[in-house]
Amino acid sequence: MDRITREAARHGRSVDEITSSRRLRRMRKADWSRRLVQETRLTVHDLIWPIFLVDGVNKREPLPAMPGVFRLSPDLAAQEARRAASLGIPAIATFPYVDLALRDQIGSHASHPDNLINRGTRAIKDAVPEIGVITDAALDPFTDHGHDGILRDGIIVNDETVDQVVAAAVAQAQAGADIIAPSDMMDGRIGAIREALDSEGFQDVAIMSYATKFSSAFYGPYREAIGTSGLLKGDKKTYYLDPANSDEAVREAEQDMLEGADMLMVKPGLPYLDIIHRLKETFAVPTFAYQVSGEFSMIKAAAANGWIDGERAMLESLLSFKRAGCDGILTYFAPDVAEILNA
Repeated sequence: MDRITREAARHGRSVDEITSSRRLRRMRKADWSRRLVQETRLTVHDLIWPIFLVDGVNKREPLPAMPGVFRLSPDLAAQEARRAASLGIPAIATFPYVDLALRDQIGSHASHPDNLINRGTRAIKDAVPEIGVITDAALDPFTDHGHDGILRDGIIVNDETVDQVVAAAVAQAQAGADIIAPSDMMDGRIGAIREALDSEGFQDVAIMSYATKFSSAFYGPYREAIGTSGLLKGDKKTYYLDPANSDEAVREAEQDMLEGADMLMVKPGLPYLDIIHRLKETFAVPTFAYQVSGEFSMIKAAAANGWIDGERAMLESLLSFKRAGCDGILTYFAPDVAEILNA
């Protein structure tokens, strides 16, 4: 008996006595055993890649606040869709940077059949028919005030906004979108979109509900990417959810499911893992999270400063979504992660 063991024996029970010989480190001792008992896995099939569109041809504009992310003209977006498909990424979500001359108070250009979103969809689908295309029918890229809805006398008017969002959703389905993902958070939008899609013969086009989109501080780089940060008048607290409210998030999700949503999304992601878990446990439907621009940029910035291991932090953050209950994740890291997982 060595000195340390004798000291331990004098001061109390042995570790085997304390644990009843249940040593939980046994299955962590080797790589093979850790892999054997791993409870949660991240795969390339969990990834949705959000990309930004810009008018033009062969145009690639870097976004300083989002290192490695670009605005892409539709032809280059189609090339990137080919790359995504080759990596096994199931779907792409598109967001447009719309020329200021095309923006107005009511976001009228959102429903134009040849707007940037719809041209991007057609270009991607022509190049890679097998990849999924997810489009957002919200009005913020198309309004001159940066809000997701129509602004009247300082108020975002719900029902008039829903009419415009529905028109945008139908135009997106006509262009070839597979999933409509309205992020505007207006009451009744899901049911109205479902009825309109069905009446126009698009029963197979699904709806991903941004059921729980929170009034968050993490959207900054995204708003710069779509050109709304300098336009926004006021804030979005009258229609986005209060970050303090989880019961309200459940009610929003329940309402959207009753109206015909096929899947739920939580946005942002990491600050709302509890919401993801609660929705998955409550509704047992396909549940997604959007790892938003601020989350992406924080990891990138910390890694660039040498404060964290960027690759490990990226993978750990995505694994946390899966552990919370996500079926898939919208993340700007998608192609980088896919390359790592495919290696």
